[in-house]
Amino acid sequence: MFLQHCLFLHHNGISEEIFSYASKYKFQSGGLTEELQAPLEFLSQFLGPTGEWDSLQFLDVTNEVQAYSLISFDAEKKLFSIHPLVQAWSQNTVSNPKRYMSTMGSILGMAISEENLQLASLVLIPHVELAVQMDAEVALVFRHHFGLIFWVAGKYKQAEKLLEEVLGKQEQLLGDNHPHTLCAILGLAITYSCLGEHQKAKELKSIVLEKQKQLLGDNHPDTLRTMGNLANTYSGLGEYQKAKELNIIVLEKQKQLLGDNHPLTLYAMRSLANIYLHLGKHQMAKELNVIVLEKHKVLLGDNHPETLRSMSNLASTYLDLGEYQKAKVLNVIVLEKQKQLLGDNHPHTLQTMRNLATTYSDLGEPKKAKGLEVIVVEKCKELLGDNHPDTLQTIGNLATTYSDLGEHKKAKELNVIVLEKQKQLLGDNHPNTMRTMGNLATIYSNLGEYQKAKELDVIVLEKRKQLLGDNHPGTMHTMCRLAGTYSELGEHQKAKELNVTVLEKQKQLLGDHHPDTLLSMDNLAIISERLRNC
Repeated sequence: MFLQHCLFLHHNGISEEIFSYASKYKFQSGGLTEELQAPLEFLSQFLGPTGEWDSLQFLDVTNEVQAYSLISFDAEKKLFSIHPLVQAWSQNTVSNPKRYMSTMGSILGMAISEENLQLASLVLIPHVELAVQMDAEVALVFRHHFGLIFWVAGKYKQAEKLLEEVLGKQEQLLGDNHPHTLCAILGLAITYSCLGEHQKAKELKSIVLEKQKQLLGDNHPDTLRTMGNLANTYSGLGEYQKAKELNIIVLEKQKQLLGDNHPLTLYAMRSLANIYLHLGKHQMAKELNVIVLEKHKVLLGDNHPETLRSMSNLASTYLDLGEYQKAKVLNVIVLEKQKQLLGDNHPHTLQTMRNLATTYSDLGEPKKAKGLEVIVVEKCKELLGDNHPDTLQTIGNLATTYSDLGEHKKAKELNVIVLEKQKQLLGDNHPNTMRTMGNLATIYSNLGEYQKAKELDVIVLEKRKQLLGDNHPGTMHTMCRLAGTYSELGEHQKAKELNVTVLEKQKQLLGDHHPDTLLSMDNLAIISERLRNC
């Protein structure tokens, strides 16, 4: 019986956890349904007298099956496997395969809970993919679980398809205001965010938030979670001030209601740190990220995916603070661990690769940066599509690296494509669009096309002043670049005035030793020398 059920799992990576996780499934209000009778009867064979999972009973059964050489066991990884030919032949000998398919689909659904999503995805994803591919008949709640597992594994397109299907059925069966329906809407909205469709995500999250406020109140954990997710969407849309205001409210309430160490509180802290980073408040971001990382290490351990994400965020903060060596050390550690835990193609792994490439660029190692960026571009295209914000950002980074390597024409061609797509998809005023315009201005300067560079940078500077303020590092960086362009065009006095303003602000906000401050000092010295020679 055990072997027959395993025939409808992926032939590799069959683990005891699949069944032990399922045995702990907590039934929602509504109790036991007829479709769960078969999976519960099967699981009952491995339960002790108190109803708890009994590993010895599981071991007895698996040892017997191994004795017939029908399954193999990897003692080091603690995983079972069935030879594909044995599996294919055996599936054809089973009477009523749909029943086994449905039973195993339900067991997989039962094995997934909110508490174990991240870890379950590592064990279950190939089996869930097979169940979906075979169209196993399972309860709607389990199809929702499958969608969540795809999302955690970074398979956002597969998650989107399942969650859209689940939402449509739940709206019919339960109505628009049922908690399960709202949960499905939120899951789909978060998936849209991961796919870079922030406007769609914003609309759905706003609907859920209003309904949760009415039905649950402003301080309910579900309401606060949705507020936090909406704040993240504002951040994705480049509306950092709105994101900050909402996130501060969420964080304060979660501290009061859930405590300082609750996962949702730490998630809100990390989100706020990211927003501070975008707003140019690097020191505030660093302080929050250090706290979150320390707490994640204590609560989850050094190798938990959430700990690694917090470490990656801190590395990004070090990068913006000009502490490139620290950023590199952290990113190298995170990347190795994420490859082991999440695999080479997970979006979090790719994000870390992109961050490490940027670090190499800032350290003056463009060849290393190029090697990583070429890999990330290909994988992002494959996993997220050509027009996803992360894909476009990586192509833009690669263009900058080509420019650093002296391949300015290649850089220009790539950057022009990225800029057009970002204007269409994100709008003219999105920070990513402005960053690409600034990068293109630099490339024009490198090509000696200073008038084109000036025209672009004048636009970028005005927009950054309006959207980010005069003292944002991005604004100052644009002023510094524009000053250099003025100087190349012979407008040395304009260049000097702009550079003096920038240098004073950078000294106050970034300190005397930040790389941007030192660069401005060098530029001012060059411009002053040119003025003397005029």
